[in-house]
Amino acid sequence: MAGGVEATSAGSGPRTLAEDLRARGDDAVAALLLARPDLVNPVPGDLTQLATRAGTRASVVRALEHLDRFTLQTAEALAIAPDPCPYETLRALMTGDEGSAEIVAALPKTLAALRTNALVWGGDDRLRLVRTARDLLAPSPIAPSPTGLGPTVAEAAAGMSPGRLQQIVADAGLPATHDPVSAVAALTALFSDRVRLEALLAEAPEGTQAVLERLKWGPPYGDVAQAADPVRARTADTPVQWLLARGLLLPAGHHTVVLPRETALRLRGGRAHQAPEPLPPEVAPAARYDAQVVDGTGAGQAFTAVRTVEELVKGWDAGGPLVLRAGGMSVRDLKRTAAVLDTTEELAAFWLETAYAAGLVASDGEVDEAYAPTPGFDEWLRLPTEDRWARLASAWLAATRTPGLVGGRDAKGRTLSALGPDLDRSLAPGVRRRVLELLAALPDGASARPEELLPRLRWERPLRGGASLDELRARIVQWTVQEAELLGVTGRGALSAHGRTLLAEAPGTALEAAADRLRPLLPEPLDHVLLQADLTAVAPGPLRTVLAETLGVLADIESKGGATVYRFTPESVRRALDAGRTADDLHTFLATHSRTPVPQPLTYLIDDVARRHGRLRVGAASAYVRCDDDALLAEILADRRAAGLGLRRLAATVLAAQSEPVTLLERLRTMGFAPAAESAEGDVLITRADARRTPPRAAPVPVPDGPPRPDQTLLSAAVKAIRAGDRAATAARKPAPEPAARGARLPRTTSAETLATMQAAVLTGEALWIGYVNADGAASQRVIEPVRVEGGFVTAYDHTADEVRTYPLHRITGVAELAEDAG
Repeated sequence: MAGGVEATSAGSGPRTLAEDLRARGDDAVAALLLARPDLVNPVPGDLTQLATRAGTRASVVRALEHLDRFTLQTAEALAIAPDPCPYETLRALMTGDEGSAEIVAALPKTLAALRTNALVWGGDDRLRLVRTARDLLAPSPIAPSPTGLGPTVAEAAAGMSPGRLQQIVADAGLPATHDPVSAVAALTALFSDRVRLEALLAEAPEGTQAVLERLKWGPPYGDVAQAADPVRARTADTPVQWLLARGLLLPAGHHTVVLPRETALRLRGGRAHQAPEPLPPEVAPAARYDAQVVDGTGAGQAFTAVRTVEELVKGWDAGGPLVLRAGGMSVRDLKRTAAVLDTTEELAAFWLETAYAAGLVASDGEVDEAYAPTPGFDEWLRLPTEDRWARLASAWLAATRTPGLVGGRDAKGRTLSALGPDLDRSLAPGVRRRVLELLAALPDGASARPEELLPRLRWERPLRGGASLDELRARIVQWTVQEAELLGVTGRGALSAHGRTLLAEAPGTALEAAADRLRPLLPEPLDHVLLQADLTAVAPGPLRTVLAETLGVLADIESKGGATVYRFTPESVRRALDAGRTADDLHTFLATHSRTPVPQPLTYLIDDVARRHGRLRVGAASAYVRCDDDALLAEILADRRAAGLGLRRLAATVLAAQSEPVTLLERLRTMGFAPAAESAEGDVLITRADARRTPPRAAPVPVPDGPPRPDQTLLSAAVKAIRAGDRAATAARKPAPEPAARGARLPRTTSAETLATMQAAVLTGEALWIGYVNADGAASQRVIEPVRVEGGFVTAYDHTADEVRTYPLHRITGVAELAEDAG
């Protein structure tokens, strides 16, 4: 039965979970909604609805999955305890006969957490586990209890004949009984009594103890031939038969026996669990470093991360790799990306997924779908380095994408590809953040190995998804440690100051605060390069964004590292001219940003390329070539390499071509010419080869691990609405006139009586209980305080909605006055 309506036996205290919630204060109800956010949406109409929803299977499963190990062990103990369970009984199940000071100290706090989650209710003398949780955690042949205990004697003996029960009672040395209930009670008392049970086992033959040891911690079932055949003490000749004759083992099938719960508990010394864990495992530091060393290392990695992502996405300026039909990037393209970044395929996948999570790359949505930078990449480039890093790190922290899975196989044996659709794991953000929080709890400069962090995570959130889910968590922990180091969130395995700030600050201020902490640790961007006579420029450090972008168009990067070397070539200079720069612009740019004189060979190179740039113009005729130099056109016509273009002279200064303008441009450039594209009006078209962008794309939204936690505003409003609805549902009221109210759920009064009662309430300021049917036909009960009645409408303060509303009188089914003692 759902938690809102399950009843207790007669006694003091609340009879249902709803009554228990009703007795709690607003802060306690808010704490429940905060601990179990799935209960908020939609907001329950009253506390009975809240209790009922809190007892549904899906909600209870979600709540159990968020308990730590000791809290879950406590709930498991309650599941095999009597219902209701006194606190002393629960404590005995957790501590056993020997007792444990740590468990005794931790149990009250743990029980309070279960009450906060509405999984346990009632006073300490009558603790009750919500029925759904008991069904999930209690032992059964289909789903054995996590405690390893089997059914009780009464449950295991339910199908046995009265005669067989009397035989077991006699062979166990107990007085004869007259009915099965008495026989079961006698056996239960015997097996629950430590002294009597030990005396009985003292008579057992050799090997009996080994059988019990194998079953007492679970699973409690064992395979035995002819287990259901009756056996008497005088004919028993094996340890198993000796136990079956005395009921210490009971048949659970033709070839299966079970160890009753009472016997197992006594053999365990009264403990429900073999190893209760009241305290979380400590995370031992693996190494300690100076905090400045950690911050400096992290800042260096952060700078490298920004440069790597920038280089990766800029490499797709002219268009990135094609999108596979099933989504994602091909293995060949991933290898090419790794080669460009000079890294491994695993790290290339990580940088790709980080850029994708930050909204810097996406598919372009064209027919031949390909990846390309988003408009957000251009905005990101204009930010200072520290702000760019904060965007990357925060996107990684919240992402459900797990690049470590790239290259693996899905459930159907298909390879998981980078940027593919099957890399989301809702477990990832929570595990990632918790790993960093554990590092933040260590002393400054302390690092921890993944194998030290994993036991703590397993204690804090024991997963009920089996070994595969736990293995995934272990891998995410390993990946988190590695990826945090790559991003500079950690340095030498210890959390950096800027990483700690990103983690600790509120979401609205975390980016700015983390960037502020990182800024002083980054190298100052340079505004100059060193030009050399061999047509190269050396950047002795990181360049300012505008300088780096312009130099990247004017020259090709030859080598990277602490100092970046750029090389000027005719093709790179022509690329700058195609982008709209003039020769004078380039000369001025180099003179302004070079700490060394501009070498003469570089000046000659720029002037030479500029003289030839744009002398040829290509347009659509299909295409044509126009040039004032007749000799140059004759040279093109005579060149064998132009044979496939279908050129013919139209005039002294014009050649017509059968090829498209783009093809004509590319072929003439490969022939050594430098043509410029021309518009229909005859103007030179300035095009950038690196201008390809996707339509506006937002960063992907992470898949949430459950419903979001409500903020304080929503919590307050929800609690107020629930209280108001509960008052409307439970308020005492005077009975409505007969016979209309007989058997009716909503109050029923005539229109005249409704109007008269409303008008009287306006004068007296009294609250009324009404039945109301809205335009959709949905009926509800409400408590209102009428303020004005006119024109067929009543304006009143509605306690359920906590606001003033206007109701048509014809939709009010009836009205009743609240009793004088209604709260």
